[in-house]
Amino acid sequence: MFPPARPGVVRGGWHDSAMETAELIEIVDREGRLLADAAAEAGVDAPVPTCPDWRVRDLLSHIGRVHGWAARFVAEGLTEPVRPAVEAAPADGELVSWYREVHGRLVDALTHADPEVKCFTFLPAESPLGFWARRQAHETAIHRIDAESARGGDFSPFTPEFAADGVDELLTGFHSLDRSRVRTDTPRTLRVRATDQGAVWTMRLSQDAPRTERNGEGTADCELSGPAVDLYLALWNRLPITALTTEGDEKLADLWREHSGI
Repeated sequence: MFPPARPGVVRGGWHDSAMETAELIEIVDREGRLLADAAAEAGVDAPVPTCPDWRVRDLLSHIGRVHGWAARFVAEGLTEPVRPAVEAAPADGELVSWYREVHGRLVDALTHADPEVKCFTFLPAESPLGFWARRQAHETAIHRIDAESARGGDFSPFTPEFAADGVDELLTGFHSLDRSRVRTDTPRTLRVRATDQGAVWTMRLSQDAPRTERNGEGTADCELSGPAVDLYLALWNRLPITALTTEGDEKLADLWREHSGI
């Protein structure tokens, strides 16, 4: 489903101290519970403003299948990629309880896995278990925002540390893959700065997939900055890019908004 990541594109700096796997598993658990609660309050037919083509039933069906897919790699030690299972979604009245069950199985698989489990990952990671805990923490967190947007009211908070970790995964992970569409005809440099975390990323843009470094060295054509939580939500397109401070060439901010979707 995902091509292998290109090695050697990130180095140095802030992320040398990554979040602990056990903490990320706790976040998977908490975020999934918040997501289910918000979905239940919104109702499965409610539109999802942050994903305009979706209603809550689509959100639950998607995230539930992703959870089941991720849990298989860890629980079964699958070392080759497989696609998420294609199955009929439960009836509307059962969707929230079905999601809670699938989410619980994922948390259980992550919690009880051998720390040295060997299984497939699609981004570089120190350990497969750490990869899947991190990936599902951010998958669940972003889609929890979607469920809460459907419900209405304030978003539940993230810690700045977790938000900065999500920015790091997005920039140094997903947008190191060949499928990234954040490209420019001539070389350009986009800098991203979390003003409350001392975290800076520099993206080298060209006709190839971006190359991202965890530092703020050299000049940049454009810098996007803000608190880590705002960066996290804006770069995942859950807040408008205008929520961030833009310095320099605003066309690169527009490029991100138009072509960064995963």
